[in-house]
Amino acid sequence: MQRRTFLAGLAGVLGTGPASAQMKHDMGAMGDMGPMGAGAGPGGPLAPMAGTAPVLPQGQPLKELPRLRNRSTRPGRFEATIAARPGVVRYAEGLDTPVLLYDGGHPVIEAQEGDRVAITFQNGIPGQPSTIHWHGMPVPSDQDGNPMNPVASGAEHGYAFDLPEGSAATYWFHPHPHGLTAEQVYRGLAGLFLVKPKSDPIPAAYGDTVLMLTDLRIAADGTMPPSTMVDLMNGRVGDHVLVNGQSNPVMTVAPGEKRRLRLVNATNARYLRLRFAGARMTLIGTDGGLVEAPVAVDEVLLTPAERVELIVSFDQPGPAKLTTLAYERGWMGPGEPKEAGKVLLTANVAGRPATPPPPLPKMLRAIAPLQAPVVTRRFVLTEDMGSMDHGAIPGRDHGAMPGMDHGGTAKGGAASAKPPGSHDMKFLINNKSFDMTRIDEVSKVGQVEQWDIVNQSDMDHPFHVHGTQFQIVAYERDGQVRTPGYRAWKDTVNVVPGETVRLLLRQDQPGPRMYHCHILEHEELGMMGVLDVRS
Repeated sequence: MQRRTFLAGLAGVLGTGPASAQMKHDMGAMGDMGPMGAGAGPGGPLAPMAGTAPVLPQGQPLKELPRLRNRSTRPGRFEATIAARPGVVRYAEGLDTPVLLYDGGHPVIEAQEGDRVAITFQNGIPGQPSTIHWHGMPVPSDQDGNPMNPVASGAEHGYAFDLPEGSAATYWFHPHPHGLTAEQVYRGLAGLFLVKPKSDPIPAAYGDTVLMLTDLRIAADGTMPPSTMVDLMNGRVGDHVLVNGQSNPVMTVAPGEKRRLRLVNATNARYLRLRFAGARMTLIGTDGGLVEAPVAVDEVLLTPAERVELIVSFDQPGPAKLTTLAYERGWMGPGEPKEAGKVLLTANVAGRPATPPPPLPKMLRAIAPLQAPVVTRRFVLTEDMGSMDHGAIPGRDHGAMPGMDHGGTAKGGAASAKPPGSHDMKFLINNKSFDMTRIDEVSKVGQVEQWDIVNQSDMDHPFHVHGTQFQIVAYERDGQVRTPGYRAWKDTVNVVPGETVRLLLRQDQPGPRMYHCHILEHEELGMMGVLDVRS
């Protein structure tokens, strides 16, 4: 759908009906405002929020995320329980924000290649089903936490899987119940899963610091406003970008120190184009672990769900700041956020010079190219704004979804696939909207395939495949073809409008696997499909 067609449709929505005058006023008043202007309020779904925006404290020492304790005393096993429950966080002074958390925070699971993992998930979310999806991890289909296997409110479920050799990487986990994924993630449910190698080529002197990037929208009273029509169209983008739950935290390093940083974009929809002002960056890893050789970079683009590992060299005394740069990813309607110039993290480089660490190896690991594909598949990404009725956009009530009973099970079988306020808005793959009862593609275990991801929509889409890591072969746009500058394993790739991204992948375990846009609101509005992998 072309942008002019969408804008004409939106004008039609605003042109008639009892809500039109208020909505036109709201959109006119918003002008060029940032995402605070897109909040829900008494004036309607696009009205600015009343009150003064909360101010988050900055400059506090960077906190480490809590590690999930391993209950097992047996070598090669990791056993734990994770509970998802409502909680309260004080992001701003004097304001309590109701949230959802795993074990009271964003836990980190740390295990090793070859380990057996057994995790009991307890769903303590009132009135909502949930799952844990082990994003990017090579787990069996029935352990993947996909939408077909919801865990009812008040119930528990055991996940068990092995971590194969070669799986060392920075992964993360989040809920994946259809129709509720976006809400449960923006309300706080996310954690990290670090799979460590038996022998790490990165010297221990570089440390290993995790930076989990989330964003937050809170109202003047500290609550999280429900999502709006603009959020559904573009994906929900918060007003504050947080690092390990903090606004612009500070870490202290010595001149000449080099730090290994793992960055994880755990936002619903925010694109983060990042640079480290005052420090040098070397890329050493992506979604699926280490790349073949270190790559000097000036900036990185981290789209929703992507991860990156960096070595940051703090050569000069003074502040070194992780900052955002402008990025045009396509935006529909008002309230486009101003992304440039945000300071996410400050490193105070001071004190006595550090002892020079060992140099990085010239080769980090070998990544064998996948063999020639035996099947080529084409996935075309489009959008359809539908009729978009003229009423107000209802916010989520944080209770049971329409069509769901309070035990978290669907009335009549499947969960409702239409989030509140969607108004026939759809994001499509191959002109189809997601149906969890439909198999869209059939594959075979061990079969190498080429996937051509074609973006015919008006905005970027980060495309994610469950159950495997893939290799990017080429990007094609306007008749120009470029290839990646290095070989890497990925599970999420950004596709810009008018672009085709070619992937090679292989699924090594049978069962249904999802593929979808990782702007979570787009996934819920249809941009997801089912691949059935057969033995």
